[in-house]
Amino acid sequence: MLDADMKQQLKTYLGNLREPIELVASLGDDANSVKTRDLLNEIAELHEHVSASFDGEDARKPSFIIRRASDAGKWVRFAGLPMGHEFTSLVLALLWAGGHPPKVEQEVLDQVAELEGEYDFEMYFSLSCHNCPDVVQALTLMALTNSKINATLIEGGAHKDEVEARNVMAVPAIFLNGEPFANGKMGVEEILAKLDGNASARSAAKMSEKDDFEVLVVGGGPAGAAAAIYTARKGFSTGIAAERMGGQVLDTMGIENFISTPYTEGPKLAAQLEGHIREYDIDVMNLQKAEKLIPARSAGGMHEVVLENGASLKARSLVLTTGARWRNLGVPGEFEYRSRGVAYCPHCDGPLFKGKSVAVIGGGNSGVEAAIDLANIVEHVTLVEFDSKLRADEVLQKKLRSLGNVDILTSAQTTEIRGDGERVTGLVWKHRETGEERTVDLAGVFVQIGLVPNTEWLKDSGIELSKHGEIVIDDRAATNLPGIFAAGDVTTVPYKQIIVAMGEGSKAALSAFDYIIRTEPAEQIAEAA
Repeated sequence: MLDADMKQQLKTYLGNLREPIELVASLGDDANSVKTRDLLNEIAELHEHVSASFDGEDARKPSFIIRRASDAGKWVRFAGLPMGHEFTSLVLALLWAGGHPPKVEQEVLDQVAELEGEYDFEMYFSLSCHNCPDVVQALTLMALTNSKINATLIEGGAHKDEVEARNVMAVPAIFLNGEPFANGKMGVEEILAKLDGNASARSAAKMSEKDDFEVLVVGGGPAGAAAAIYTARKGFSTGIAAERMGGQVLDTMGIENFISTPYTEGPKLAAQLEGHIREYDIDVMNLQKAEKLIPARSAGGMHEVVLENGASLKARSLVLTTGARWRNLGVPGEFEYRSRGVAYCPHCDGPLFKGKSVAVIGGGNSGVEAAIDLANIVEHVTLVEFDSKLRADEVLQKKLRSLGNVDILTSAQTTEIRGDGERVTGLVWKHRETGEERTVDLAGVFVQIGLVPNTEWLKDSGIELSKHGEIVIDDRAATNLPGIFAAGDVTTVPYKQIIVAMGEGSKAALSAFDYIIRTEPAEQIAEAA
């Protein structure tokens, strides 16, 4: 199961074990059970603190639990092989069970340990999903911290009948005590917020006690990370409040045009961004959504950002980097069948449609790339483009047209997504020139039609927005309000690219620096008067 390099890497990691751990497998007679036995035996051979047994009696086969030998009540179960993107999750589960401390704030660990009640989590993942590891690792940590929390992590490919029976058509998918709990990427703090009703109020109270910042960055993507680092390096007190650190980069798989790095992946880059931020004295406030902006009344005054949890943050200068999100189709059936056939991440959810027919909506780079990726997994792909021609780069179009299981529809307006009440069964489209309507039978629809700027919270703030809802900025990244700057996909800057966002974030930070050093604080102006 493990090649020589992986074995050596794992052996090095297992050197950090502080206590013995046990691997207990429940196996059948299938090929995956054989692979599971081989994997656990290989792991056990790498360190004396690891033992493997095969007398488990769980109904899910193959599956295995990881537990600390001295505390069998704290365990996590993997149903299927945690390889691919989940190999890191397996390594962390082994280390945490063996007493190696996780890189999580003690306050968060205490909150997990203090949870009352019984929590039986079941979570479905795919080996190609780049959002799943965060959820797998969050539930693993919780289960190994609190004996009242159980976590069973299920690889969909190894348990297809279960996936079908539960209508799991998008991963990561989390069930709690047998009922749907959440879909999508989540960390420990987000899961805790859903479980602990008082968490938001406590967080708001704590945040409201913070001192005012010289610069507050709102948004944690590439633009926000660059802005926070640049202002911190100037010696300014800097805070960064983000709905999720990493922003939309977290939803991006392969990145091949980040200069100096031939290839990387979104989650990896997002982790690097956050790691770089934490190298500086920056107050990082994750999982915080901005709800309202109250600009300063005069130059040098304090701008106020009100968060969704009720907390209020103030700063002399703001850098707004709230980014953008995937645009919805806005047709009947899209909302009703979201996560039941309607999807937005081909890398995450594509494997769930193996052997089935799907559609991709959108003929730009994202749509064509999605169609190419899916064509290698599913039986058939229908690409639906509203325009009279595809808009993707020619090299991508050439690749797409070379595939034998792809149909391309242009001048095609998607009018409805149909289903049987449980899952998607088809798509209705109208030819924009003839008006003729047609139906395509399929099991999934992947929407890839561009971005919408996250600026709803700026309504009535006085910030100038374009007709598309973007923040209007000048060549110095300044908005129409003194002391407020903006950068990245949320602005009118052309070319929504990661590397462009980083440059714009840096520019906005330097402009904020220039503004602050040239503008006396309002209280000093008042004293002088």
